[in-house]
This record gives sequence, structure tokens and C-alpha cells, in this order.
Amino acid sequence: MTQDAVRDYLWEHADTYVSGEGLASALGISRTAVWKAIGQLKEQGYEIESVTRKGYRLLSRSDVLSEGGIRRHLKHPELSLRVYSTIGSTNTELKALAARNAEAGLALVASQQTAGRGRLGRSFYSPPDTGIYLSLLLRPRLRAQEATAITAAAAVAVAETLEELSGEPMEIKWVNDVVHHGRKVAGILTEAAMDFESGFLSYVVVGIGINLSTPEGDFPEELRTIAGAAFGPEKLPQLRCRVAAGVLDRLWEYAAFLPETPFFEGYRARSLVLGKELNILSPGKEPVPCIGREIERDFALRVELPDGSTRLLNSGEVSVRVREQE
Repeated sequence: MTQDAVRDYLWEHADTYVSGEGLASALGISRTAVWKAIGQLKEQGYEIESVTRKGYRLLSRSDVLSEGGIRRHLKHPELSLRVYSTIGSTNTELKALAARNAEAGLALVASQQTAGRGRLGRSFYSPPDTGIYLSLLLRPRLRAQEATAITAAAAVAVAETLEELSGEPMEIKWVNDVVHHGRKVAGILTEAAMDFESGFLSYVVVGIGINLSTPEGDFPEELRTIAGAAFGPEKLPQLRCRVAAGVLDRLWEYAAFLPETPFFEGYRARSLVLGKELNILSPGKEPVPCIGREIERDFALRVELPDGSTRLLNSGEVSVRVREQE
């Protein structure tokens, strides 16, 4: 599209002004087409400075989520992208597409979700413009008991991407939360369908929600002691596109190695729960105190109970919470 070509050219020359005549000549289009494309880009949220006798300049703080913007940073062109300003749930939509035989590598990316979902039936707060919400379709040859490795791979992919772009360390709270400075900045929801005839998974949809910055007016009151943002007010240009591309690239690469888990040490090294006092949370039951002792190769969590015995926790059965120290 003409507007994509204009945007990409302005990105490539972001350190200077580009005249309308220069844009038209470089792209082989008319001055009128340039003018229309600039208007369309501004309507989409791109901040473009226009100065008489100088031309146009795309301001570095522009952070619009778009397919072209993500592809600019994506290393795997075979991934198929669909980008939305608003969607109910990227996971819900992608599961419907998977059931209609969509190919592996299809990713849905959104600026906002109106019906975002988390684990155990919880909702996932997904406000506009301050985060990214994406789902990736995989079709690995895995059995159901091996699916936890996919969630772990996603957690490492998110942590590595955020660390690279922020320069700040990230932690992983077993099994699916990425934490920064004690606050949850990303959550992962992995959903799958089983082929009962073969005994293998038919497809896996990995949903990831990331809080990049604090929403205007802060998080809702019930989340303020839990949720946080991966970045402060000063952010890299095109941050949301960079994060989306980095996470998709890494997760796609890790998925190619399954059922091997070359990301295991990266997961374990970032564990927030090892050596910590925890509470095991099971629906309808009282919290059970324990200490996190080890992450097993299948990403189950081994904990020590007050009587000295150990128990192996499966992510599909329980959650854990780090106990606050008095």
C-alpha cells in the first residue's frame, strides 16, 4: 500500500525532513498520493511533523502497532500476521481459525482486547495503546503432558525480548507470569485441542499479554499492587512493534525444537519461586504453605511441605503465590 511505502521511507530517513517532491520521486508516486498517505498515517496515530519548505518527518515517539511496523523488525517472514486495533480476545479468535485448519505460524496481534482471558477463567485487563496482546498458532507434534513446555518457552521469549529492549532483568513466576520489580508485566494463556486418534495435540494457541507502560490514570484499583509495566515513560521508538516481533521470533524458534527444551536453563535461571516461601492455591481449598525447591525438566514445580515431604505441582492443577514477609 502507498501509505506503508511512505511510512517505511520516513522511518528510514527519520533523522531528517523529506520533501513531498522527494517522497514522490523516490517512491514513483504523485505528490497527491503522498499527501493522501500522510493524512492516512496521521489518522492511524503516527506523529508526522510537517514543516513548510522542509517536508515531513516521522517523530521517533510514534508507537503505532501495525503489520508493516512489526515486519520491519521480524526475522521470520514466514509468519503470517493479522493486526487489530481492538478485538474481543486474540486467543478466542485464533482458536476459531485453528479449528478451520489455519496454518501454523498465524499470529493475531492487538492494541486492545475487550474480552481478554487469563488462566483458570480469569479476565485479563487489556487497555488500549499501553500494551500488546498477541496469540500464535502452533502445530507441534506433542502429547498433552508436554504442552507445559510451550508456556515455558513463551515466558522465556517474553523475558528475553523485554530484557533486550529495556536493559532490565525479568523474572518468571511459575508457570506463566513475567515479573519486573515484583509486579506482573506479562501473562500467558496456552490453549490446545487434542487429536484423540493419534494421541497428539492437534494445535496449540499461545496467548500473551504484555503491559509495556502504565495506563493513563493507573491500573484499576484491584490490580495496582499486582500489575506493573515493563517500561517507564521514556520508551524506544516503535516499541510495541519491536516487542511483538521479538516475542514472535523467539517463540517460533523455540517451538521448532519441541519436545526438546533448549530454553530450560533460561527459564530456571529467571525463576521467582525457587527457594521462596509459597502458598499453593487450589480452587475451593485453604492455601497450603510450602517452599519452592526445583523446576523439573517437564516444568513441574517441586515444593517442600511443612512436614519435610515434597510434592510435585502441575500447572494445570494449582497456582502458587509468593508469601509476603512480615
